[in-house]
Amino acid sequence: MKIALVSESANPLHAGSGGALRVHVAELAAALASAGHEVVVHTSGEAGREATRARGYEVVELSAAARRAADPSAHLGDFARALARRWQDDAPDVVHAHGWTSGLAALLGARRTETPVVQSFHTLADPGSDPQRANTERLVGKEAAAVIASSAAELAELARLGVPRRRISVVPSGVDRARFDPEGPVAPRWAPQRLVAVNDLAPERGTEDLLWALRSLPEAELVVLGGDARGIDRARARAAELGVANRVRLPGRVRREEVPALLRSADAVVHVPWAADFGLVALEAMACGVPVVATAVGGLADTVVDGVTGVLVPPRDRKALVGVLRSLLVDDARRDAYGIAGADRVRVRYPWERVAHEVAQVCARAAGVELEVGPEIVAEAT
Repeated sequence: MKIALVSESANPLHAGSGGALRVHVAELAAALASAGHEVVVHTSGEAGREATRARGYEVVELSAAARRAADPSAHLGDFARALARRWQDDAPDVVHAHGWTSGLAALLGARRTETPVVQSFHTLADPGSDPQRANTERLVGKEAAAVIASSAAELAELARLGVPRRRISVVPSGVDRARFDPEGPVAPRWAPQRLVAVNDLAPERGTEDLLWALRSLPEAELVVLGGDARGIDRARARAAELGVANRVRLPGRVRREEVPALLRSADAVVHVPWAADFGLVALEAMACGVPVVATAVGGLADTVVDGVTGVLVPPRDRKALVGVLRSLLVDDARRDAYGIAGADRVRVRYPWERVAHEVAQVCARAAGVELEVGPEIVAEAT
């Protein structure tokens, strides 16, 4: 199939763009190309620059990123018109859009050629805090030929938005198992116990909850990967107020190549957002054989099997978080069991080859194309 991926806000060529969404689009595009599909990613960047070849797929930058920051609505119109011009002479079999702005642009761009659009939102807006985005998501979900939800929780939310259940398929994100694996270098540590978190240090990522919990874990250090200078300063100041600054390390954004070794150095990876997020952190930690403590929100409730690959706690419940971490950090056998089960679950359910196969099946149904039978896909792990 000729598959056009639309990733308006996350350019797979730019390491600082889009975070987990950028990683997802880049890995999915590579896996689809490896499976024999003709893949082009359409994204924001330097308008007019020639298409770039990356890992078997093309990246086409359609409108200047600077315009996006200055005037988002005008930028999105430019982006949709650029898609329409490109597809007028060379229409793909199907478009797969990532994110709600990409979905809106893709639907507008594909209107003339009547190319089917498959939509992945990855995260959905809270209607109470962002009604404009929520209304757009409802429109995009209803107009798309098919919608891919990343979890059972997202499926239920899409159904509440009015997206017909028959057009929703659940396909999770994947993991680069060549990079995230239990075997490999381990970063040095400076305390008997180590917790690692990966987030942008925004309040809703639960950073305050982690710092608060650290007060009750005197043998543990906390390493938080990610965040900008402002977020780091805020977290450092709060750690000082709580009296744990000497056990908190805030290296900011690190190169992706460094992340596996840091995850492997942890007794547990803690991912405790207040609301649903991408959930890639939990997958990558499990792939490295590290137990995960996560909040039971969104796709995390699907990814982390409570009591098998880690522990799920209620969001913003600091006492529950402390209790779980205390018991887990002193139980080597339990941590080992969770780590082994997590790595096995990722090996079976979350390799990119399987995820790309499932995405291609959804795209093929939307386009009315019959795919050749691919390699056998291993049954989902429990």
